[in-house]
Amino acid sequence: MPASLLRRLTLALTVAMTPGLALAEAWPTTEWPRTKIAGSPAIEALDAYAFPARDDATRQGVRTDALLVIRDGILVYERYAGPTQVDTPHLTWSISKSIMATVLGVAYGEGRFKLDAPAAEYYPPFARHPGVKVGHLLNWASGLDWQEDYEYAPLKSSVVAMLYTRGRSDMAQFAAEHEADAAPGQRFRYSSGDSNVLSAALRGMLGPQGNYADYPWTALFEPIGITSAVWETDAAGTFVGSSYAYLTARDLARIGLLMQRDGRWQERQVLPKAWVEFNRTPFANYQPQPDKTGDAVPGGQWWLNAAVGATAKPWPDAPGTTFAALGHWGQALYVLPTEKLVVVRYADDRDGSYQHNELLKRVTAAFAEEVQP
Repeated sequence: MPASLLRRLTLALTVAMTPGLALAEAWPTTEWPRTKIAGSPAIEALDAYAFPARDDATRQGVRTDALLVIRDGILVYERYAGPTQVDTPHLTWSISKSIMATVLGVAYGEGRFKLDAPAAEYYPPFARHPGVKVGHLLNWASGLDWQEDYEYAPLKSSVVAMLYTRGRSDMAQFAAEHEADAAPGQRFRYSSGDSNVLSAALRGMLGPQGNYADYPWTALFEPIGITSAVWETDAAGTFVGSSYAYLTARDLARIGLLMQRDGRWQERQVLPKAWVEFNRTPFANYQPQPDKTGDAVPGGQWWLNAAVGATAKPWPDAPGTTFAALGHWGQALYVLPTEKLVVVRYADDRDGSYQHNELLKRVTAAFAEEVQP
């Protein structure tokens, strides 16, 4: 019997024999439903790529801290390395941007803002940029002159200054003080500043009675069972929506399952379907760079495996419907709707050797029934 067929039969039998899962969708409660899938050459190949011998002395090579795969609501693979364990809230870095976008999706469904409203309507310090709409910020298209360079170019980096030096006390204000060098909505420029303005704007969207400090928990985390979340704020009390959310791998996978199922959690539509569709729609004015093959396409603070214009999809061995939340040093939450897969990867990659496409190719070979073109 082919190994792929054996895995499908094993999973189907496990679901059928698990109380509460027969003839129904699988959802996590306090724990994820789990099944043991027999080892196979494809799983061994996944292990070999994601978890090679770990070099902690030089921090070279692929250095996965956690890898978790959810198949149709069921935990089918989980492994940890280094100091990260199942109950470790891991720094997500820029996955935080997509988490904030998901929180904003709840606020959108509550009618608290409009995508075509000026950002300054909700965040008055942004009044010097009256043409920038909320939707522009969500597409990283504010037009501000922002330099998203990291430790390799710290002297000219806007994001390093925002997170660690002159901007750290009020990060949204720091971003707002930047000059524009393009018209809003005309150009994609990845910007942690845009994301932190959105985080500050959320306070204005909620109003004085909105309890901003609790909102990510009451709006998103608690309804889908997330208990590990930690989210740092700057000195102004604004969530660092660009960078500083921490969750366990299992809790981050809950956000992936919510997105895989179009914003629905069991019988509750936590996010409007239209919001999830916006997240998964390429920014209309995105122009791929020929020298940056493999770069995902920007959506609404999520990243897409979409073919744009004459360019091929960035991750050729993954379905074109794949989208992801991505962060510095190899953090990733991948959602593959056609495969009903959610993949969480935490890492400490430092040298660029890790490749999204390679991991997704091996995950789909190990756990997908059929890889879509």
